Amino acid sequence: MPALNDLAIAVEEREPGQFFWTVLEALHGDEASETLDYRVYRSATRPQASHSSALALGVLELQKISAAADPASHG
Repeated sequence: MPALNDLAIAVEEREPGQFFWTVLEALHGDEASETLDYRVYRSATRPQASHSSALALGVLELQKISAAADPASHG
């Protein structure tokens, strides 16, 4: 499981009115580079009708990942 500070959420409108969240994982390559590359870690399987709904569900997924990473602090 990636470190939580290496994760980001993106929302993409693949078709008009169909928004998908994606949790991205930062890949650390060359230490001299000032850029980060990302890969898809998890992605929505169903579209949402709005950007804000997709973002909220992406945040919820990130919270689930956080809880799984440290179950003692969440219950």
